[in-house]
Amino acid sequence: MPFKRYVDIGRAALVNYGKEYGELVVIVDVVGQNRQKLIKFNSHLASLTRSSHYQDVLNLFDEIYCLHDNVKPDHYTLSTTLKACANLCNVEFGIKLHCYAIKSGLKAFSHVSNTLLFLYSKTHDLVSVKRVFDEIQDPDVYSWTTLLSSCTKLGDIPYACEVFDKMPKNEVAVWNAMITGCVENGYEDLGFGLFKEMHVLGFKHDNYSFASVLSECFSEMLVFGGQVQGLVVKTGFLSRASVFNALITMYFNCDDVLNASRVFEEVESSVCDQITFNVMIDGLMNLGRVEQALVMFREMLEACLSPSELTFVSLMSSCSCGRVGDQIYAQAVKMGFERCTAVSNAAITMYASFGDLNTAHIVFDILEEKDLVSWNTMVSTYAQGNYGRLAFLVYLEMQKAGAKPDEFTFGSLLSCSECIEVGEIIHALVFKNGLISRIQVSNALVSSYSKHGKMNQAYQLFQMSPKNLISWNTIISGFFLNGSPAQALKQLSKLLMSNLRPNAYTLSIALSICASLSFLSHGKQLHGYILKHHLSLETSLGNALITMYAKCGILNWSLRVFNEMIEKDTISWNSLISAFAQHGEGKEAVNCFKEMKDGGRVKPDHATFTAVLSACSHVGLVDDATWIFTSMVNDYGFVPGEDHLSCMADLLGRAGYLDEAERLIDSQHIEAHSNIWWTLFSACAAHNNLRLARTIAGILLETERDNPSVYVLLSNIYAAAGQWEEAARVRESMKNLGVMKQPGSSWISL
Repeated sequence: MPFKRYVDIGRAALVNYGKEYGELVVIVDVVGQNRQKLIKFNSHLASLTRSSHYQDVLNLFDEIYCLHDNVKPDHYTLSTTLKACANLCNVEFGIKLHCYAIKSGLKAFSHVSNTLLFLYSKTHDLVSVKRVFDEIQDPDVYSWTTLLSSCTKLGDIPYACEVFDKMPKNEVAVWNAMITGCVENGYEDLGFGLFKEMHVLGFKHDNYSFASVLSECFSEMLVFGGQVQGLVVKTGFLSRASVFNALITMYFNCDDVLNASRVFEEVESSVCDQITFNVMIDGLMNLGRVEQALVMFREMLEACLSPSELTFVSLMSSCSCGRVGDQIYAQAVKMGFERCTAVSNAAITMYASFGDLNTAHIVFDILEEKDLVSWNTMVSTYAQGNYGRLAFLVYLEMQKAGAKPDEFTFGSLLSCSECIEVGEIIHALVFKNGLISRIQVSNALVSSYSKHGKMNQAYQLFQMSPKNLISWNTIISGFFLNGSPAQALKQLSKLLMSNLRPNAYTLSIALSICASLSFLSHGKQLHGYILKHHLSLETSLGNALITMYAKCGILNWSLRVFNEMIEKDTISWNSLISAFAQHGEGKEAVNCFKEMKDGGRVKPDHATFTAVLSACSHVGLVDDATWIFTSMVNDYGFVPGEDHLSCMADLLGRAGYLDEAERLIDSQHIEAHSNIWWTLFSACAAHNNLRLARTIAGILLETERDNPSVYVLLSNIYAAAGQWEEAARVRESMKNLGVMKQPGSSWISL
């Protein structure tokens, strides 16, 4: 072949190679550019996540996925977006991401699967947590700890124990997850047991292990807490902020301010931080040491430590003084915390507790970023104040703002529903929002129907719904309060046959039912149950037993229960005084009152004086009633109520001291209720006091002109005094006014 031909072929080959190489360079360049874009996107997503702008993360992911065809989300994009989704508890978006992870094969990356676990854990979907975990081929420590934490947090402790027994336990983090999950979710004994087992097996505790256990130690576990404290000192972990903060928390849990302050002073100069001051402030406020907490707050500022939102939340959450509350909120505003949602929520709650609903609403209105807690706080504020209409208006605003109500929202609305129609509307809204299966909502609905006397609807809903002890207590009290005590006892029997055990509230309702029906045998059975299950230390049950035995006619048992009670409150003394009154033991009731007064530990209330004055009235103890009434006004500063005046009027009237009774009523400078005047009117008839009878009749006829009893009793008093013409005139005026005396009737049951 001629050389020229070779040259031409070579030249052509070079040209072709150049074209292909150029295209390859272009392709590589485009891929590189797309990769750089994705890295920038991922960096931006991570930055938004760190600054808690979670919704912006979701929006950016949508933009990447929909508008940038050449940029495909990778495992970093997906895990970051899943984390934001979890923090927002956005299940719907999370499921879409889960589908994309499966479709793209990115679910195989461990951090994607682990973030899916985190998502379903945050949204309380334990079934999905277990499913995702089962699909992980090689679970790492994070996978195991997330599974254990989810199971313990969501109440499936048996499954968590089963998993823990089978899994490798080489990592301290796994033990910590199990211990923390147990102690923070009501299984302290199990958590403490695992802590001890960890120690016996030779695993070294870290600061998380110590902090988890110490912060959950209360008075009954103080000895164990002291042992853990000794181990902390021995292993040198007292220098860790999280550990000594937990130690301070333990002492506050045990109401031991002295030791909490001692621990604080020991570490203050070395490793004391913002969190430590917050723990001290929160502990002092919870124990009502407001002044000490404010001093601690000032020391925090002097130490050049900036208060956090938690500082102000702690200060406001337990504040009971309006003036101090105003100062705390003013300081929060001054430091720029008025836009902080948690601080504003605490301020709303604080002002609501002061009864200052106007200021509470102002704080709510100026809050820009309202969360579900903000809306629920405002709804419950109006609900607790019995402003049902305003609570419902806030709910409507909440709907307009796009906030999704939860079980707490509807529970608050139901608690203040003023009529059954409102309750039925809320019932429909609960169905619409898919919350009818939530046990808190069904309990609130049952309570609402019971409150409005609709026990058929209440019982139907109760039967259809999941049940806890509150459910049973609600239906039992509902039947009792609506006049069906036998049905209430039937429900109690069903409760006793279930897996749940009645608590002190359940048994106090049951004892009240037995008292109302004089069911002594049932009451004794309940007393036996209380003793068998070691509930006799409950003061409320002792009070209910005193009343039950008294109403069943066994006064000596009421006295015996009272004497065996370790802790007695005002209701305990009132119950015994009432028991003496019911049995005509007026002198014993007075002696009981003297003992209560002289003891000084428990102060009498309005009901105490009503009970003892009633006892005096039954047996005619005028002198005792007089000094007791005087003591009520002068020693205790109580303004006499209708019941007190009625008792005194009855007592003085029966004893014939009608003028004294009239002077007593007139001296109180209040408008006496008709019941008091009727009591005195009857006494006038018994003692032929015509002057006072005329006066009282005139007062009663102003409000009860059509009541024939006024005319009949006045006519009888005239007749008894021999003034027959006046008696006839009263009868005639009664006839002219068309007031008819109702004929008497009687009935017997065969």
